Amino acid sequence: MTFLLERDDYPEGNNGTLKIDGKLICFTIELPWCDNEKRVSCVPEGEYFLKRRFSQRYGWHLHLQNVPNRELILIHPANDAKTELRGCIAPVSRYTGVGTGNASRKAMVAITRLVFPILAKDDEVKIIITHKKIDHEYS
Repeated sequence: MTFLLERDDYPEGNNGTLKIDGKLICFTIELPWCDNEKRVSCVPEGEYFLKRRFSQRYGWHLHLQNVPNRELILIHPANDAKTELRGCIAPVSRYTGVGTGNASRKAMVAITRLVFPILAKDDEVKIIITHKKIDHEYS
C-alpha cells in the first residue's frame, strides 16, 4: 500500500491531502519547510516506509522510517501545527487555516483502520511526500 501526500506550501505551514489510489483519505497539516531543521521543519519530500507505534501521549500512530537527518518523525493527531507539532505530520478532517484543522483523532482512526491490518501481515506500507502549489484562501 502506498499513500500519496501532496502538500500546498505556505510560509506559515503546509496543508496536504493524503490519498490512496487517488481516493482522499484525509487532509494533513505540517510546519513550514525550514531546510529540514529538526523540530521546526516539515518532513522532506521523498518516500518513507511506515511502522506502527504506540505512546501514552498519542496512542497508536505511525512512524516514518529513515527520514534524512531526523529521528522519530510521526503521523499523529494534532489540530495546530505551530503549537502541537515538532516536525511531524498530523491528519485532520478539515482545514481551518494554514497549518490548522479539526477532528484530527477522527482522521487518524481513518488512517490506522487502513494501515494496521496490512502492517499486521508484515506487508509494507509507504508514503510518498511531494508538493503541489495551488492558491487557496482560508477564512
